[in-house]
Amino acid sequence: MNMKKLVIVFFTCFIATTVFLSNPTIAQNQITVEDLYKKPLFRPNLVYGIASMNDGIHYTNLSMARNEIYKYSYSTGEKVETVFSAKKFEINNFDWIFDYEFSFDESKILFSINYEPIYRHSFKAEYYIYDIVSNSISKLSENGKQQLASFSPDGKYVSFVRDNNIFIKDLQKGSEKQLTFDGEKNKIINGAPDWVYEEEFSYNKAYDWSPDSKRIAFLKTDESHVKTYSITIWGNLYPEMYEYKYPKAGEENSKVSLHIIDIENGNTLLADLGDLNDKYIPRLKFTKNPGILSAVKMNRLQNLYELYFIDVQSGNSKTILSLNDEKYIEINDDLTFLNNDKGFILSHEGDGYRHLYYYDFNGKLINQITSGKWEVTEFYGFDDNTETLYFQAAKSSPLRREIYSVKTDGTNFRKISEKEGTNSAEFSKNFKFFINTYSNANTPFVISLFDNSGNLIREIENNSVLNNRIKEQYKFQPKEFFYFTTEDGVQLNGWMIKPKKLKSKNPVLMYVYGGPGSQTVLDSWDRDMAWWQLLAQNGYIIVSVDNRGTGARGKDFRQVTYRELGKYEVLDQIQAAKYLSTLKFVDSKRIGIFGWSYGGYMSTLCMTIGADWFKLGIAVAPVTNWRYYDSIYTERYNGLPQDNPDGYDKNSPINHVKEMKGKYLLIHGTADDNVHIQNAIDLVDKLVASDVDFEHFFYPNKDHGIYGGNTRNHLYRKMTNFILENL
Repeated sequence: MNMKKLVIVFFTCFIATTVFLSNPTIAQNQITVEDLYKKPLFRPNLVYGIASMNDGIHYTNLSMARNEIYKYSYSTGEKVETVFSAKKFEINNFDWIFDYEFSFDESKILFSINYEPIYRHSFKAEYYIYDIVSNSISKLSENGKQQLASFSPDGKYVSFVRDNNIFIKDLQKGSEKQLTFDGEKNKIINGAPDWVYEEEFSYNKAYDWSPDSKRIAFLKTDESHVKTYSITIWGNLYPEMYEYKYPKAGEENSKVSLHIIDIENGNTLLADLGDLNDKYIPRLKFTKNPGILSAVKMNRLQNLYELYFIDVQSGNSKTILSLNDEKYIEINDDLTFLNNDKGFILSHEGDGYRHLYYYDFNGKLINQITSGKWEVTEFYGFDDNTETLYFQAAKSSPLRREIYSVKTDGTNFRKISEKEGTNSAEFSKNFKFFINTYSNANTPFVISLFDNSGNLIREIENNSVLNNRIKEQYKFQPKEFFYFTTEDGVQLNGWMIKPKKLKSKNPVLMYVYGGPGSQTVLDSWDRDMAWWQLLAQNGYIIVSVDNRGTGARGKDFRQVTYRELGKYEVLDQIQAAKYLSTLKFVDSKRIGIFGWSYGGYMSTLCMTIGADWFKLGIAVAPVTNWRYYDSIYTERYNGLPQDNPDGYDKNSPINHVKEMKGKYLLIHGTADDNVHIQNAIDLVDKLVASDVDFEHFFYPNKDHGIYGGNTRNHLYRKMTNFILENL
């Protein structure tokens, strides 16, 4: 499910499909659901498609309408030129630019339009190539939409995947060449991952060019024996069936192999990675040496991480590094190779917290670069010239994120972000500048340009109109942070929004996610902030608490839920409800809880196992039975169902329906490819059999995000009314 990243994914869907109305006339102070999703009044401006140019002194980004690419100066922040404008060309069915990239010499731009999503990360699109020198445009292929198109390092080719096969286009000859021929839907995939790899390893592009542009390494996935899941697509006289391969916990996975193809003669070499039975290859990447490919192999339980180096001439490999954990290891994209085979940077939790480590090219540890009881949360890259690393960390608090730099030997450790809250960065290629996206719990996004010493050059976007709207016109109530200690002696973090007119006793709605490594309690702008304010205007206190198992507090805090998903998480949410009940302004008999995905799983557990403490629960797209969820995610955190039946069954809500009390609303999209509607249907069946009253609503043909058209407006109105009527 990659559930810890789900909040980020929902947020992306929330902002990427809308256009901000810059200055509407507002006569009211009361928020409505229509203000959130139809007008919309509270969506922030962001900057899309930021990309550094090779010189390190310019960057580009997409226009707000996503039909032009602008070039800016890092040193001044001023716009230099319009690099590309779709308005100057006749492009069939042009809608907007989804993404783009420059060739290595920056003489060409590859961009995609008519985006057609497949799963969470994957998509098909029509790709075009714009030649800057000749000011001409051409379609990448006339033979159907493409996936994962990318320039070769020398800019002479564009590679892409279509119909599960890999192709290249020779840009000088204008010819298209097919490199693999055995791709077939629901059987063989070349160069792209299957559903479960994409979802749980955040792994979309399963191929890589060699630095000399002579070879492509790719993952071949044989999903022939993976069981098929069918989704009914409604709307026609006879509904259609969409079928895809979905390995559930304990069931057979795809078989994977790693191959290297010579693009000149088409010869394909099988990389020898030893036993691949019930193994994963979650990452592949060429080193800076074109003769050496790297790949990561993990066992099915994901507690053994092995980094291999493969000789591209022979296919022979050797294990460079092995990492073990008693429970599990989380995969990331931090593996970074240094020039001249000087070694590589990798992050892991060897000392109990995620930190950066420096290894030589043979896998021998040179030194641990960062250390302490705090976590590196994102690695931005390495400047070879100054031997400096740049990264994001939750150093000051698990609630916040700062940007730091440090030398490979651990010296010159500096914080280079200025504001307290949540900071993220996109660096120039020479690491002399970065664009910082900042927010805090009560301030929407401020996007600014800094040099690598942390000196502000220019504000790019400050959302001043939105700031004025929420502070002066709608007078948002502040999100306040708090913490408390549970009966087990565990300190938990939370936030609270109180109504402006606090009564002697007020109802509470708790918002929960709670999955492994996730966080809802962050000092950052919340995509649902306006909805919380709507509820606060109606007299509700809104609260969120991060239970055990959540992120940025070290491996032990996160892994306590291992093999017992749901047990400690629900205990902590019950403890939060008990704590809130001790507050003099809380009505202990009117506490509700809402969650989506893992959060829907949690809210359902709270309405069963924790039924004495919660009057109302809303669950959107919940897992109700861990046996129904996918192999990679569920087994990482719960082991195999064959080995751990109690861990699967004791904390699955479907086995606690007789304990349910209060008002319960179950919501699901019928085309959810992630958490199947089977979870909801079977829960409904069990609730009915147990004579439990509840409400449910299904959104036809909607996936896990439940958006598109009027869906979000309808969904949030339904949830709002359910809360107002029952809490």
